[in-house]
Amino acid sequence: MISVLGAGVAGLCAATALSEAGFAVEVIEAEGAPRPASLLAGGMLAPFCEGESAPDVIVTQGQAATDWWAAHVPDVQRRGTLVLAASRDTAELDRFARATRAHRWVDPGSLEPDLAGRFARGLFFETEAHMDPRAALDSLRATLCSRGVAFRNGTPSGRVVDCRAMGAASSLTDLRAVRGEMVEVVTPDVDLSRTVRLLHPRFPCYIVPRGHGRYMIGATMVESAHAGPITARAVMELLSAAYTVHPAFAEAEVVSTEAGLRPAFPDNIPSIRRIGGRIHVNGMYRHGFLMAPVLAVQLAKMMTEELAHAD
Repeated sequence: MISVLGAGVAGLCAATALSEAGFAVEVIEAEGAPRPASLLAGGMLAPFCEGESAPDVIVTQGQAATDWWAAHVPDVQRRGTLVLAASRDTAELDRFARATRAHRWVDPGSLEPDLAGRFARGLFFETEAHMDPRAALDSLRATLCSRGVAFRNGTPSGRVVDCRAMGAASSLTDLRAVRGEMVEVVTPDVDLSRTVRLLHPRFPCYIVPRGHGRYMIGATMVESAHAGPITARAVMELLSAAYTVHPAFAEAEVVSTEAGLRPAFPDNIPSIRRIGGRIHVNGMYRHGFLMAPVLAVQLAKMMTEELAHAD
């Protein structure tokens, strides 16, 4: 038996890969534990865009994520990512182009008619994708339950794979919290079909369509372990950025504001670590949906090989 601690994106992906590899698995959810930060994620599968600031390992390994998610959950939208900048920030767009790959210059209005005439040019990352993270995690959970994986609280009954994010901070002494904030809005007056990233020297943001006029606008990256509600500054900056993309966002209904703490190692690269008899899968930073499947597959392979050597 393998006991996976935590039911965020890392835990559910790990449990899925281990179950598919033939291991008996249970998922332990601590009673009263904070809601996983992955429930607040954008759900973007954008390895090439992340390459603007992330190490190449994220770009290279993260390219496998879209196919993994598409094989495990419904409604993965392979619509690409459109990157824009306001006219005063066109230098940011040129810089982003130099820092990334697998894109082409486009007329934004040719991809998103609602943006026609608003931006002179944009970068299109055609192979990227997005999905609704809450729906995706619910789907993984339902599939695990159908495979006989138990979800419970209490004491683990098997070998521990710890995916508790900041809940494991006492064991992972170099783990730090990075605060993220987001806003969800609903408007019938904007029709975007793919993730749009707006570049800005101080607060770049992204807008992810959720369907039926609902959009997630995110996300701040603050080096802080403060777990309180979203700040007024974050709300103003995120909504200001959305207004820059399309002025109809000014009339949108704000239906949700959230803040959460992402776990990160000093190099911001998610990893698998052994400490004593426990295996940790942690440090997802802003790459949870991109890298959790990658680490989960690596984990299942590692544990399968260990079992074979033990025999």
